Amino acid sequence: MQALQKLRQLDAFPKINEDFYSRTLSGGVITIVSSIVMISLFVTELNYYLYPTQQTQLVVDTSRGETLNINLDVTFPALACSVVSLDAMDISGEQHLDVKHNIFKKRLDPNGHVIEPPKQDTINTPRIEKPLQRHGGRLDHNETYCGSCFGAEQTDEDCCNSCEEVREAYRRKGWALTNPDLIDQCKREGFLNKIKEEEGEGCQVFGTLEVNKVAGNFHFAPGRSFQQGNMHVHDLQALQKDTFNVSHKINELSFGEHFPGVVNPLDGVERYKEGANSMYQYFIKVVPTVYSNMTGRKISSNQFSVTEHVLGPQAVSGRSIPGVFFFYDLSPIKVTFTAQRTSFLHFLTNLCAIIGGIFTVSGIIDALVYHGHRAIKRKIEIGKLS
Repeated sequence: MQALQKLRQLDAFPKINEDFYSRTLSGGVITIVSSIVMISLFVTELNYYLYPTQQTQLVVDTSRGETLNINLDVTFPALACSVVSLDAMDISGEQHLDVKHNIFKKRLDPNGHVIEPPKQDTINTPRIEKPLQRHGGRLDHNETYCGSCFGAEQTDEDCCNSCEEVREAYRRKGWALTNPDLIDQCKREGFLNKIKEEEGEGCQVFGTLEVNKVAGNFHFAPGRSFQQGNMHVHDLQALQKDTFNVSHKINELSFGEHFPGVVNPLDGVERYKEGANSMYQYFIKVVPTVYSNMTGRKISSNQFSVTEHVLGPQAVSGRSIPGVFFFYDLSPIKVTFTAQRTSFLHFLTNLCAIIGGIFTVSGIIDALVYHGHRAIKRKIEIGKLS
């Protein structure tokens, strides 16, 4: 019994007889307000516990020899698919001219409706209707076709069996194809007729472009491109047009794989200009990013910021060509996002802190109000407060 008595003396929560309780109006108001605050903080803390939070860290990007996947989807409402081409180049000197690998084009009518399913550009297959041979004669029976490259052959054995191959040979030489009608392959395949048939159409270009992870640019412009000395040139003479409307809508532009929370600032951007031969320039700063989800899976991707500049028809002259240009550079800083969930013990600790803190603060406020009210009432009764 003595042990129980000593244990009773250690009680930190002494009980008071209910006859000594005094309930007040101010105490009821404080209880309601405290309960509302307690429930609000509980719901907030529960959300923090149930939904993961992101921890951000900045580190130096030490990766080397990697490639960069550029996901693009751009619509040109006034530029035909037979006219627009995609080129990519970087500061290391590597060039990809008239990119076709993993790039698809979808023909659109003037109202933006799809004319035919998307297809990947390929080298045209010539229609053999007694075409002109390299030696100058016409193709005979039991003779292998070997078309002339019209002076652009690199070796005596080179053959150009389609208009596309002739244009490619000219590109390698750095020559412009001024009149396709003088080229037997282009005349047979109806190169200019195809361009005229697609007059007034639009084009949606989409796909994935793989480039070196160094600064560079890629651009959409009319005409086949080639290198002439140290200059990047587009052959516009073969298209037999003077003006090109490069108004466009960027449906998607991203660098790398999608991850939760990523924002691509150019998605949905529309730039329409009535004037022809404008040059749109987008200057992009790419920030390498690594996202780790709750399961520990890491997604290596990129974010980017962008500024833009437009050159009107008057400024596009000389070395400038009409088109849409994307210049990108890479940040040396990598951002890592790590999704984390609060532990249950941390949640329980915060919950106890909320309940205990609110009870303590509300008790102090109630005591101040109660004793203050009693002091004022006592002074009124003895006449010291008028």
